[in-house]
Amino acid sequence: MEFFRQTNFDFIGMRKFTYAFSIISLLLAIVFLIINGGPNYGVDFTGGTSIHVRFNAPTDPGQIRSAISAAGYGDAEIKNLGNKSENMFLIRVGLSGSDVQAGDIIQRELNSKLADHPHEILSVTQIGPKIGGELRTSAMYAVVVGLLGMLIYISWRFEFKFAVGAVVSLFHDVIFVLGIYTILGMEMSLTALAAFLTIVGYSINDTIVVYDRIRENVKLLRREPLDKIMNISVNQTLSRTLLTGVSTLVVLAVLFFKGGEVIHGFAFALFIGTVIGTYSSVYVASVLALDWDKYLEVRKQKKTAARMAR
Repeated sequence: MEFFRQTNFDFIGMRKFTYAFSIISLLLAIVFLIINGGPNYGVDFTGGTSIHVRFNAPTDPGQIRSAISAAGYGDAEIKNLGNKSENMFLIRVGLSGSDVQAGDIIQRELNSKLADHPHEILSVTQIGPKIGGELRTSAMYAVVVGLLGMLIYISWRFEFKFAVGAVVSLFHDVIFVLGIYTILGMEMSLTALAAFLTIVGYSINDTIVVYDRIRENVKLLRREPLDKIMNISVNQTLSRTLLTGVSTLVVLAVLFFKGGEVIHGFAFALFIGTVIGTYSSVYVASVLALDWDKYLEVRKQKKTAARMAR
């Protein structure tokens, strides 16, 4: 199945505009990250308590917040899990000083203030500040090691210039989505981290497909300039890219609107990541490799001219 056949869009010719878009977007993302003091880390990374509770009578987050406000947890994060009719909630509170009994205190307040709302505590998870810091460090290491591994692998399978283009595009995608997360005040949790790593996997897969077609066409069209070969290759993979991207976006849209509040952040990050990952496969990874190739060619010509002038 193909959306288009034998298209001839000038993707590479638009790279000046897309360079401007990417640079401006990344600068805005970085500025907001600096202003915000980094991502909005959740309990998973900063430490705190997470309580999973199910009520046997209709209850809303406002009632829960009122019940625990007197104990100093009025700013707790309260999410409705699944369908509202299930009356299941996730209550998250950050670690405050030496307070390590938040779970017990919240349970006591719920039993006291919502006695007419029978409930069951399904789980209580407490993460100390040390564990949260270790998770944050491990997450950074995971991303860095993954990028280095991809740099080595793509250099071996293709060329170093293609590897650099791919890694820069992944960095571009992560910072772009992280910037949107920060601008919207969304929480960076372990679920969000899983979404970011999935974005990296999706983006590099799309980039490799484009790179593989470029490599094939370089052998078939040896007399053609690289920019024309890249344009042909992107047009040839366009149908596949749209089929994969659109089908993925449909699934993510369903997850976002029907999957419940807890999965909103995950689905949202993947939705934006899929769009920007498809864009960066062409307008970051490929065009960087092209312009690097042009730069190396100019340097080579200058050295040759200098040798001949002696």
